Amino acid sequence: MAFEILGEISQVETIATASGIREITRLRKLYGPGRWRKRKGIARVRLGDGSTLLAEIHWYEATGIGRRELKIKELL
Repeated sequence: MAFEILGEISQVETIATASGIREITRLRKLYGPGRWRKRKGIARVRLGDGSTLLAEIHWYEATGIGRRELKIKELL
């Protein structure tokens, strides 16, 4: 699903770190080594059809690499 984040992501929490992430091997192979964390937060998003909604967003993040693989987990 194509979407654009509008504004800041709030209520950011870490869900898992390093070995707690199931995809850690793939992330390191694809983006490089780093202190990987799986995170979640709430943000206002614009969907591909132009509608604007509040959504729970999940992503992977590492220091020096940044946010990767953002996805909408739930529309609020």
